[in-house]
Amino acid sequence: MTRPVLGIIACNRQVGSEPAQAVMERYIRAAMAYADVAALIVPSLPDLMTAAEVAPRLDGILLTGSPSNVATSRYGEVQGDGPFDEGRDEIALSLVDRMIDSQKPVFGICRGFQEINVALGGTLRRDTSASDELIRHHAPDGVSFDAMFDHRHAVELIGGGMLAKAYAKPALDVNSVHYQGIGKLANGLTIEARAPDGLVEAYSARPNGAPLLAVQWHPEWGTENDPDSQTYFRLLGKALRGEL
Repeated sequence: MTRPVLGIIACNRQVGSEPAQAVMERYIRAAMAYADVAALIVPSLPDLMTAAEVAPRLDGILLTGSPSNVATSRYGEVQGDGPFDEGRDEIALSLVDRMIDSQKPVFGICRGFQEINVALGGTLRRDTSASDELIRHHAPDGVSFDAMFDHRHAVELIGGGMLAKAYAKPALDVNSVHYQGIGKLANGLTIEARAPDGLVEAYSARPNGAPLLAVQWHPEWGTENDPDSQTYFRLLGKALRGEL
């Protein structure tokens, strides 16, 4: 049988002296292997295409993590630290709306988790690595790339939620690689997990019947050695097959 087709958002990046549309392969491999889907990369080039042209050709969308931040103007603020990727902002936030209009699954990881919240009317906070009221959500500057993903903390799964049912346990130990997080949660989103400091780490919804699930951590990192991370992508596969 033909597998569902998952769209995976690309970032605007610089490769050598040239601009590129890029997705880290770990997102693609984890999704294709554990959600059991085919995949297409969606370029973030709003000057050449619109989300409305792409959405009908996809069975679901995955908004990935990225080194860039959502532009502060997207959630009503004026100051903020880059790097920004406003081309991705335009395509990603529009895709959230178009996929929901089409009743198709929307999944997010890290930046994608933040994008979905902003697309639906929420806001972000930008102090998750240096706030007196929060635990540290990012490794200290200067550590190696692998060590950055070794920075971890527990998250409490909210009883009765989609993740609590899928994992059948009260908490997960997750990696934490983000400088930004949820400020105001968008209306209609249900909290699925919280960090020990209360910061929202996962949420779900079913707007217009579209399955929506996003997490702040990185299940695509080392997925082959982490059954809990594999579970996230299996939920993605179920959603694309109408089983979630």
